[in-house]
Amino acid sequence: MHQISIRAYSNAADREQVVALWKAVLGYDAPHNEPGMTIDKKLEVDDGLFFVAVEDGSVIGTIMAGYDGHRGWIYSLAVSPTWRRQGIGSRLMAVAEKALIEKGAVKINLQIADGNESVAEFYKSLGFVVEKRVSMGKRIPENCGRSVASQVRREA
Repeated sequence: MHQISIRAYSNAADREQVVALWKAVLGYDAPHNEPGMTIDKKLEVDDGLFFVAVEDGSVIGTIMAGYDGHRGWIYSLAVSPTWRRQGIGSRLMAVAEKALIEKGAVKINLQIADGNESVAEFYKSLGFVVEKRVSMGKRIPENCGRSVASQVRREA
């Protein structure tokens, strides 16, 4: 039986593994989602809403959440493909939800890419519902780091 624990992210112990996991699972290709920069920006906020699932010293899953004073947000959830369908994603969500509720969130939101039906079904199984909304975004290149900012401008 595997001993899987979920704990707060530790930059010194987890960074390299989380970056590799996100690149493999989330396939971030937009400069504003570069894993190292995303981690650095999350750590600056220091809100205690970044967790890892660990088995025998290896990071096998992560969840990054946020709280804006009213709503909680799930920004990213990633589980290594070899560990999927073993309840790790659900456990990570439960930890993040508990932390957001403790902070006072009255609702938890998340966004998924259009066409990702399997992920939508996963979240539906946890009680999330599709809401009719138009999601809009605006990238801020000057906050993406020097090397990334020029690439963001080119893509815009």
